[in-house]
Amino acid sequence: MTAQTPPFRDSQLPFAKRIDDLLSRLTLEERVAMLHQFGPAVERLGVAAFRTGQEALHGVAWMGPATVFPQAVGLGATWNDELVRRVGEAVSTETRAMRSRDDRVGLNVWAPTVNLLRHPLWGRNEEGYSEDPKLTSAIATAYTRGLRGDHPAYWRTAPVLKHWLAHNNETDRATASSSVRPRVLHEYDLRAFRETVEAGTVAGVMPAYNLVNGRPNHVSPYLREQLRTWTDQDLLVCSDAGAPSNLVDSEHYFDTHEEATAASLIAGVDSFTDHGTDSTQIVERLQGALDQGLLTESDIDAAVRRQLAIRFRLGEFDPRLDPYADTKDFDTPAHRSLAREAAEQAIVLLKNDGLLPLTGQDTRIAVVGLLADECKLDWYSGTLIHRSTPLEGLYERFGADRVDFAEGVDRVRIKTSAGTYLSVPPADDATDEVRGAEGALDPALLAGRTDLPPLTTDTTGTELALIDWGGGVLTLRAPDGRYLSVAEDGFVRASADQPGGWVVQETFRLEPHESHGSDESQKSHESHGSHAGGHLLKHIGTGRYVSVTADGVKVADQNPEILELEITERGEDTVARTAAAADVVLVVAGNDPHINGRETEDRTTLALPAHQQRLLEAARAANPRTALVITSSYPYATDPADLPAVLWTAHGGQAAGTALARVLAGDVSPAGRLPQTWYASDADLPDLLDYDVIGSRQTYLYFEGTPLFPFGHGLSYASFEYGNLVAHVGENSVHVTFTVTNTGSTPADEVAQLYSRAVTPSVSRPRRELLAHRRIHVLPGASTELAFELPLSAFEFWDVVHGIRRVEPGRYELLVCASSEDVRLRATIELDGTPITPRPVLELGLNAADFDEQRGAEIVDRTKVSGDAVTPAQGNHGSQGSQESLGNTAELVYRGCDFGPATGTVAVTFEVSGEGSLELALDGGPVTARLDVPATRGPYDYTTVAVPFSATEVHDLHIGLRGPVRLAHVGFSG
Repeated sequence: MTAQTPPFRDSQLPFAKRIDDLLSRLTLEERVAMLHQFGPAVERLGVAAFRTGQEALHGVAWMGPATVFPQAVGLGATWNDELVRRVGEAVSTETRAMRSRDDRVGLNVWAPTVNLLRHPLWGRNEEGYSEDPKLTSAIATAYTRGLRGDHPAYWRTAPVLKHWLAHNNETDRATASSSVRPRVLHEYDLRAFRETVEAGTVAGVMPAYNLVNGRPNHVSPYLREQLRTWTDQDLLVCSDAGAPSNLVDSEHYFDTHEEATAASLIAGVDSFTDHGTDSTQIVERLQGALDQGLLTESDIDAAVRRQLAIRFRLGEFDPRLDPYADTKDFDTPAHRSLAREAAEQAIVLLKNDGLLPLTGQDTRIAVVGLLADECKLDWYSGTLIHRSTPLEGLYERFGADRVDFAEGVDRVRIKTSAGTYLSVPPADDATDEVRGAEGALDPALLAGRTDLPPLTTDTTGTELALIDWGGGVLTLRAPDGRYLSVAEDGFVRASADQPGGWVVQETFRLEPHESHGSDESQKSHESHGSHAGGHLLKHIGTGRYVSVTADGVKVADQNPEILELEITERGEDTVARTAAAADVVLVVAGNDPHINGRETEDRTTLALPAHQQRLLEAARAANPRTALVITSSYPYATDPADLPAVLWTAHGGQAAGTALARVLAGDVSPAGRLPQTWYASDADLPDLLDYDVIGSRQTYLYFEGTPLFPFGHGLSYASFEYGNLVAHVGENSVHVTFTVTNTGSTPADEVAQLYSRAVTPSVSRPRRELLAHRRIHVLPGASTELAFELPLSAFEFWDVVHGIRRVEPGRYELLVCASSEDVRLRATIELDGTPITPRPVLELGLNAADFDEQRGAEIVDRTKVSGDAVTPAQGNHGSQGSQESLGNTAELVYRGCDFGPATGTVAVTFEVSGEGSLELALDGGPVTARLDVPATRGPYDYTTVAVPFSATEVHDLHIGLRGPVRLAHVGFSG
């Protein structure tokens, strides 16, 4: 090192010393500026600008063309850790290659999403891997290992896990609070994050928009108490977009932005994503917090240090030593092959009565349905370089002469009140444009096209393709394939290659004109009968109605046009004709990822949209040899009883059609497995905002009903036998071996799944819980022995009495399964552990949130910094200390409370705020003590009140809460 070379440039020094040196050279102003997502360059030190955040969920997103892999839920359906690792490697390689020619591409990638798929109506279901924490963490660890690379010092990209924590609702997502009791927190929601962080493949996390237990995730104490204790390395915590401002503007959790920003930084947020590329407001807030004494320079330094640690790992300061600096692999044959392999492995065969595979030499195939000739992208997709739809894949595999196609859209003309029809003007000179093809740091800002002429009216009009996606949400497509869309000037044009955008501008809703302005106008109209007569056409993106002006067709707040739909051809009629002439029919149904279930919008039902249900029924009536191919971001509740075959695949990326055709033809035996439960009906679902998976019996772990298809389900063209199960309990682990034999005639993959079940638990435990899995390829007649080494920690649960994870002694059943409900082998083992004893309430008291059961309660923040309290659910998940009706009630149950020997009366003290009353009872009996709580000054102003209570020995304690009282702790003395 020369005298002129500063230590932070000396590659011989440890990263920590180099970071110390660079920090010491940065002014306070420069350090503060680094804390915005778009940190400016420090030219005097030769330090480049840096931005956190590059979307890379299943390929490089938003920055133009890139290899597009299956959606994350599809990668989860592969149950193949090694495959997903290779996908992560390909994505990070392309990230590096793209950055070499476009410095807008970042290396701090915001992926993967490890939120558990607890509820199938969650709009972002497509982004997660599974409802199970073990499978989610395994797939996430594999993906982040691929993203990170295998160099001991330098990382190819720096992955950030999304979205911390307990985030499964788009409804009120920035104000709703997830009530998560300690067992659910530790056994479920934290677990997916923890195991991936502990693997050392993660650079950080992103907090979610929502609140957990009444406290916003961006000031979560769990960042410090949990996340940062799982690893010795510095982790970068990046805020979600706009979330720092939400703390004041929508959540009203703090009075000023200086307070909110300071609280976030102290809690652990290191990079603020707010106001796009404009860092001035965040910088002003941070400086204001410093001036007001809410922050110190050491707080700033801690956050900057974590960011710099990532930048050093990415090789920014050692370009000649960075092993990934010259990466150029992009859209390579290997990446294309991997995209096809991933799409093939993601396909799940749900039912097969012998219809598949399609091996007949002269079999005539009809492929029908709204997604039969689509290769859909989602919000976090890149731009397609290659594209394969089911129709194209079938043409390629079977020959176009053997494949017939009917999309099943309704063909319509739209008549105005003047007797003319909406018409799409010719645009022969218009260029084809694909949304986002040039890349954008914020694709939400992409504007619609205004270079095309708006719709007009004439005497004949244009026949449009109408699709009803469910809930009355319609798209209209011109004959040239362009969708009707609305640009900023309000005119309606046939201009979009696909529906898309942050606010979709290609969706409409028909409303009867006589109900305009009434509640009826909000009802959906899915039946064809409702299309007759006069209607208004509402543009959903703007909330305005289509009107006809001298300048063309546009949307406006006033003078909506009364329109009439004339159906020239019904989709089910064309489907029925095509199906009747075929030997086999494939109905391709599902969703458009930008419509009815996406970021910002939850679904309302599991049902297949009525338009697609009509097409399925028409095909089935015309030809009983009809298979349903569901291509979707989430499960549907569709009765398969009358169908000989059903498959599901997530939107499979660029090779989706080719992969599907190869599976249908039997070139590849399907071996995908469901990563989440497919419920039979909406009645099986809890409330979307009910996060208590234990109490409300959610997911395969606790669900006691009969699912449509269970977690882990998936069929094969081969058959497999399991045998020779041996389990041995060692000092620190359980060793399990068994064999899998392919008894069929087809080489195929099988996914062996190992579950456990506590036989006689002292508390409610899962019906069965995934311990391990492995996807293997087995030749016909061959056997493979599988061995699993399970740490004893795999059998732990969270002991709320002592606040620790522990193994309960007793018998555990090991279940070797082909799915969570298809048990092939069983063995019982005996595990040692610390015996469960009654709650020592005289010694420890009770933390209110440590209940065993509850009814009508939600957990809220004890203070704005840490701690929990319990209150009757108010129905306002974002409110802080709402003093609403005293009629709200809740009941908490604490099992096995030891009140000591027969001393008779104990004094019970309650740490409470709010107002209302408390009631005590034993073993579900009558109320034996009642205490009124006088109103405190606010929700965080706690007081202690006491009441005598008669109790001896061990009983279940029931505490009733009446009114908006907050209970934090209960103490006992005898």
